[in-house]
Amino acid sequence: MAFPMVQHGLEMNEIAGHCAAPIDAGVSVRCEKVSPAPRQIADPLFILSAPRSFSSVVCAMLGQHPQMYGLPEMHLFGDERLEGWFRLGSGDTLRHGLLRAVTQLCFGAQTERNVKLADAWLKRRSSFTSGMIFEELALRAAPAILVDKSPSMVYSLEAMQRAYRFFPQARFIHLARHPRGHGQSVLKYLQELGKPEYRIKDAIPAWIDDLASFSYSPAAWEGEPKELKDPQCGWYVLNRNIATFLKSVPPQQWMVLRGEDLLREADRGLRQVARWLGLRTDTEAIEEMKHPERSPYSRFGPRGAGIGNDMFFLKDPVLRPARGDAHSLEGPLDWRKDGMGFLPEVKELAQRLGYR
Repeated sequence: MAFPMVQHGLEMNEIAGHCAAPIDAGVSVRCEKVSPAPRQIADPLFILSAPRSFSSVVCAMLGQHPQMYGLPEMHLFGDERLEGWFRLGSGDTLRHGLLRAVTQLCFGAQTERNVKLADAWLKRRSSFTSGMIFEELALRAAPAILVDKSPSMVYSLEAMQRAYRFFPQARFIHLARHPRGHGQSVLKYLQELGKPEYRIKDAIPAWIDDLASFSYSPAAWEGEPKELKDPQCGWYVLNRNIATFLKSVPPQQWMVLRGEDLLREADRGLRQVARWLGLRTDTEAIEEMKHPERSPYSRFGPRGAGIGNDMFFLKDPVLRPARGDAHSLEGPLDWRKDGMGFLPEVKELAQRLGYR
């Protein structure tokens, strides 16, 4: 049975119904000189996806549409107020995305000096809600639609619900990746981050190690060693969280998009997304979206805010259709030595997302 590249919420309520309860797992430009912001903002677009699911390239692609603005990873909605974001710590690279966005949108250029100004700008607003901060940035980007893709949101229903509560007319894309391709990517990323040149504070980031060995049920792998690396469990829980959240969102405000299909048939997929958003679908607009490397966030930033996105995407931020290779849900997993395949619940959810 053939599946469309894009599946709208009206067609996908069955997925949400299937899911069980979630497991949460230069020269600087002063802000005062920026042109006055419009009074209204466009309803934002949130990309919801597990890490290692093409979200960096997809967000950058969508952000190149003349009527959209793609952001780096903001990690704003994990807390009600911005003061929670500050608890990440000054040396945490998870802060880089928001710093880069403020530096670019409020101070006109991503420079080391402007990063310090952006940090002060945020400190003055530490009591603001995360929604108010996002709205201030949306005013700067208006009339363009802000596109956010912070993977941390999908670890918690509360974070997704908070974004929806602040922006009840927002659109959501459930960006999926085949669990086999996702697992291979997670383990490759983990291996790469183990190299000395990528290590931060002499340690591999905990989130990627957790994603590779996530266990959502004590009985899932009874008797297996804790250090076993099998990313299918993390894939299942995070995609299940997304589908569960989307039960609370009107079907016309969300869609499911398979990342492999978009990379492989970019013109078709990008046009479908733009049409769903009510935006331009002409050849010029679609062609712009095929150049994610043109985003101001598709490169490393200045000292103090150098990352803010997937570091391997930042090294080579181009559209690569070959990454859209198809995978099968059948057969053994190449990262397991026992010849075991996908768990039944993983296969079922993947099938509901349109994978075979």
